[in-house]
Amino acid sequence: MANEHVHETHPEIVKRLRRAEGHLHRVIEMFGEGRSCLDLAQQLHAVEKAIGEAKRTLIHDHVDHCLDAAANGSAKSTKGVLAEFKAISKYL
Repeated sequence: MANEHVHETHPEIVKRLRRAEGHLHRVIEMFGEGRSCLDLAQQLHAVEKAIGEAKRTLIHDHVDHCLDAAANGSAKSTKGVLAEFKAISKYL
């Protein structure tokens, strides 16, 4: 099913990523304007933090909902749930 992995937090994550995308486009323009390396580094850091926060929200949402549901009654084995947790936690 296409929507089985859509969670309550996904629209907010998409909104955050679109903001980061716009910010990144602006940083690229700043390079063309000859802005200082300090300005550029600060803005790139802000983009990086926004994307990192989106990723963290996604992973925490997955742990809170998908893995919790799997551990508490789905057909997945405990071993499968643990393997999935290990796989996604490497992205934290």
